[in-house]
Amino acid sequence: MKILYTPVLIVPSLSREDRARILEAAGAGAHLVEAADPARQRAEIVDAAVLFGRVAPDVFTLGRRLRYYHSIGAGVDAILSPDLVESDVILASEKGEVGIHLAEHAFALLLGLTRGIQTALRTPDYSLREPIRHEQRELYELTMGIVGFGGTGRAVARRALGFGMRVLAVDIEDVAAEPGVEAIWKPDRLHELLDRSDVVVIALPLTKATHHLFTRDLFRRMRPSAILVNITRGAIVYGDDLLVALEQGWLWGAGLDVTDPEPLPPGHPLWTHPRVIVTPHTAGGSPRRAGRVIATFCENLTRLRSGQPLLATIDKRKGY
Repeated sequence: MKILYTPVLIVPSLSREDRARILEAAGAGAHLVEAADPARQRAEIVDAAVLFGRVAPDVFTLGRRLRYYHSIGAGVDAILSPDLVESDVILASEKGEVGIHLAEHAFALLLGLTRGIQTALRTPDYSLREPIRHEQRELYELTMGIVGFGGTGRAVARRALGFGMRVLAVDIEDVAAEPGVEAIWKPDRLHELLDRSDVVVIALPLTKATHHLFTRDLFRRMRPSAILVNITRGAIVYGDDLLVALEQGWLWGAGLDVTDPEPLPPGHPLWTHPRVIVTPHTAGGSPRRAGRVIATFCENLTRLRSGQPLLATIDKRKGY
């Protein structure tokens, strides 16, 4: 079995121990090839059975023997080409494994806004003491609405419960209940969730159905005091309408790790908006992330050999 590894930001290199674990999981006769540049990837993917990393869609089409593609990264919107969707290649990702650091980042953004930290950092001036205190609020007993209740949504919910918040959620799938979460509704009750939520957290994958889901129609249904937090994909929110919503007072503020457009151009109003915090798509950072994805990949290699179902697989037609 030939395994092609393409280094990416999340797993920029493999240690000697990592390589040994991967080869042991793959079984006798397996060998691992690393290819960082596209030209090498094109040459090596031709006879590879397994791909660990990410390649451009035009490189993927050259894989004549590919059986299993483990995408490093939770979202697969950037690689889910028609050729991949129609192929027999099994696709897996970091699905369900990124919730911890994304949820922590969501609360960093949220607390930065509710405690006025963004104002204090932008303008270090003691005279702001009273204005900041006037705008501060507690999360305790507020309602959080989570849109998308997969691994990331659940991780956000658990932390919200720790702050004493009430939690509502919506998800298109029939997902399992979560202790302490008041209700998990289907998308037909999204408007009700928005109307009842003081904080709305987007934890959705980017698909055709979720692209620009949040436009002025949904913003008008939010509370004027509400805060929007987005930590998954920027294009789920229509950026121009978000600016209008903030200026019209349809919602109070936003914490954004991802934006529309992305990257957000220098000088864009969201960078300096007094009730917005923008981080440059950094919620995915964690020193433990690479270890988790390698562990799942090794487990899946073992399962692949024995014909067992793989972990963290993607329904390629749904996009998640």
